Amino acid sequence: MDYIHSQKVFTCTEAARCQPEGEKAPAHDAFTRLLSRKPSDTEALWQEAKVFVDLRKGLLILDDTTLDKPYAQKMALVTHHWSSKHQRVVKGIDLLTLLWTDGKSLIPCDFRVYDKPQGGKTKNENFQDMLKKAKDRGFALEYVLMDSWYSALKNLKLIASFGWFFLDEAEKKSFGEFGWGKGSADW
Repeated sequence: MDYIHSQKVFTCTEAARCQPEGEKAPAHDAFTRLLSRKPSDTEALWQEAKVFVDLRKGLLILDDTTLDKPYAQKMALVTHHWSSKHQRVVKGIDLLTLLWTDGKSLIPCDFRVYDKPQGGKTKNENFQDMLKKAKDRGFALEYVLMDSWYSALKNLKLIASFGWFFLDEAEKKSFGEFGWGKGSADW
């Protein structure tokens, strides 16, 4: 998980270079336009991403990352979060991202910024909203990959209600291994 932590510096040119080649491959200007939109717009991200996504194949990955802001004094959305990169609590902005992958490409399809301290939604509520939006957009995949802290029963029941399996980072188990069966939310 934590795909964002593997990179030290991001540029729109590098993002474009990492995309699969082809006639639909985005230019670096497309990334620049997407990132410069104000306010952040998850629907705009989906409009850019959907041409690269096969709704019936691949899998979804839900992951959060902390965007470090160690020197921020009074900056919106900056709170204290656990950072797996630093292995401690740090000041930063917590970003939850929904990615689609076919094993070759990682395409961001949705995101949420954690804002519970200022009256926003919890991480689990954002997680559920993103899965519901993915289902509404027509995703018909089998698997959702996620960090183990998203393995709350309500989240697992939601995944099962869509007929999907889950694989979390810590336990590496699916509904079938529990004997519940694919799509069964009767537990």
